[in-house]
Amino acid sequence: MISKYRDRFNSSFSEEKYKSFLKTLESGFTNIPFRVAETPVFIPSDLQKKLIDAGEEIIKLIKQSDFKELTKGSIPPNWNVPNENEHPHFLTFDFGICKDIRGALTPKLIEMQGFPSLYGFQPELGRVYKELYGIPAVLTPFFNGLDEQSYVSLLKKVILGDYAPHEVALMDVDAPNQKTAIDFLVTQKYLGIKILSLTDIFKEGRALFYKENGKKIKLKRIYNRLIFDEIEDKTDLFKQSFDPRSEIDVEWITHPNWFYRVSKYTMPFLKSEFVPETHFLNTLNKIPSDLENYVLKPLFSFAGMGVIIDVTKADIAKIKDPENWILQQKVIYEPVVQSPNGGVKAEIRLMYLWPDNEEPQLCINLARLSRGKMIGVRYNKDFDWVGGTIGLMEK
Repeated sequence: MISKYRDRFNSSFSEEKYKSFLKTLESGFTNIPFRVAETPVFIPSDLQKKLIDAGEEIIKLIKQSDFKELTKGSIPPNWNVPNENEHPHFLTFDFGICKDIRGALTPKLIEMQGFPSLYGFQPELGRVYKELYGIPAVLTPFFNGLDEQSYVSLLKKVILGDYAPHEVALMDVDAPNQKTAIDFLVTQKYLGIKILSLTDIFKEGRALFYKENGKKIKLKRIYNRLIFDEIEDKTDLFKQSFDPRSEIDVEWITHPNWFYRVSKYTMPFLKSEFVPETHFLNTLNKIPSDLENYVLKPLFSFAGMGVIIDVTKADIAKIKDPENWILQQKVIYEPVVQSPNGGVKAEIRLMYLWPDNEEPQLCINLARLSRGKMIGVRYNKDFDWVGGTIGLMEK
C-alpha cells in the first residue's frame, strides 16, 4: 500500500525467490501446512494510525469495570473454567482494509479474541521476508518502538513471568500435529518452554505434571493454545490427562474464559466508526430490509465456520438459538495490495501483550491476503498472492 515499496518489491519478485523464502522460513523448524503469501503488506502511516486508534477504542471497552458483567453470557456453562484472572494476557483484533466515503483507506473490525495468535511465528516471518527479499531496514513489523529483542523480552515477561522455562508449557490438544506447529517451535526457541499435548500432562491432587527422561516435573504455568471447540467431542481425553475445568494449581496464560469474553460476543457492545453495526440476533426488533448488506455469524465457532454470507429471511427463520448468533453489517474489502495480476484484499490483525499489573501493549501484527469471498486458507486454495503474511511499517 506504500507504493514506492510495493513497486520495488513487485519489480524484483520471482518465483525462485519465493521458493527460497519458504525453504528458509521452514528451515530448522517444520513444514508449514498453511499458505504463506508471496509478499508482506506495506502499511502507510495514516492507516497505521487508524489501526492504533481502533484498537484503543476496543481496549477501552475491555477495561471497563462492568466488562465481565456485560460478557457473562459469553461463556458456555459446560466450558466455564474456575479461577479466572482480571484480564487476558493476549488480545488480537482483525480488521478488514476498506475505503471510507472519501476514498481513504480505513480499518473495519471483523473479529476479536482474548486468545494467543502466532506470537512466535510473526517476528520470524517478518525477519525472513526482510532478509530474503532485501527489504529496507527502515521497515518494521513492530509497534511502539519494539524490535525483535525487546519484543522477545516482553513475551518472556508475559508467558514465563518469574518461573523457570521447564515449569511452563505450551499446551494444545495434539501439539506436534497442529497446523500452527511452526509457531510452537519458534516460541520454544525464544522461551525454552516445553511443548506438550494435553495427554502429556497428568494430575495428582490439584497439581499438574509431565515427565521428561523418566523424571516427574511440576507445571506452574500453561501457555494455553487449546481451543475448547476442538475437543468438545473428545472429552474422553481428560480421563488420560486432566479436565481444564477442574480446580487445579496452575496459572493460565491466558485463562480460557477470555477466549469467549473477547470474541464476536463483544462486538454488539462496540459503537465506533471502525466497527460494523452488529446485533445479537435475538435482540432484533425488525429484520433489516437490505439483508444483502449483512452477514450472519455463529458466536461459538472459529476460522469462519458456519458463517452465512448471503443471508436470507429463510436463513434467519431456521436459527433455533438466535441468542448464539449475530447479524453484522457486511464489510466491503478493498483490493489494496497490488499483485502482478490484480488487486488483492487484505486483513490486518493487531496483536497485543498484556503483562500482569501493567497496561496492554500493541506489539506486532499478522496480515492475511485473499482473492476469495472470505479471508482464510480454505477460501483461497486455488489462488496465488494470498495467505498469511505480515504488515511492515516505516519506523
